[in-house]
Amino acid sequence: MEIRPAAVSDATQMGEVHVRSWQSAYRGLMPQAHLDGLDPGRSAQMWQRRASSVDWSRGGCLVVVEDAVVVGFADFGSTRDDDGDRNQVAEVAAIYLSPAAWGKGCGRELMAAALGQLTRVGYRQVTLWVLDTNARARRFYEAAGFQADGAEKLDGREGLELRELRYRRSLP
Repeated sequence: MEIRPAAVSDATQMGEVHVRSWQSAYRGLMPQAHLDGLDPGRSAQMWQRRASSVDWSRGGCLVVVEDAVVVGFADFGSTRDDDGDRNQVAEVAAIYLSPAAWGKGCGRELMAAALGQLTRVGYRQVTLWVLDTNARARRFYEAAGFQADGAEKLDGREGLELRELRYRRSLP
């Protein structure tokens, strides 16, 4: 397993990981028609833009690679929340693994690398948002030292009504 900065050339594989992860992790938690309609190509375009514009002084975008294939990625930087000090509070905006990589330690290593980078650039706390019904992800985040901080939001993107909880932890 190798963890390295995401490159523009990784975007196609990142799009595949993003969509396949959603389709597996959110099965039964959101409408199947929505999951079936997710487009890896559209996701790849988003990750291509992100990989080409990373500001490593404030965050980053990392991929985890096994046998020359991207099996996961994490995107992180300054909080997007209005109630946080953007100089002190970071956010893990995305962390996804290919379902075939689940349970192999890739996620723990990827999260550790992301938190290490956030610590190096001076953040004191980090947050993330998780679907309230995603028990698997919540267990993963809690094992990484995150706890729900009481903030909630209703995500109405793409016509869905999804309740998300904010998790938080201190950085060393």
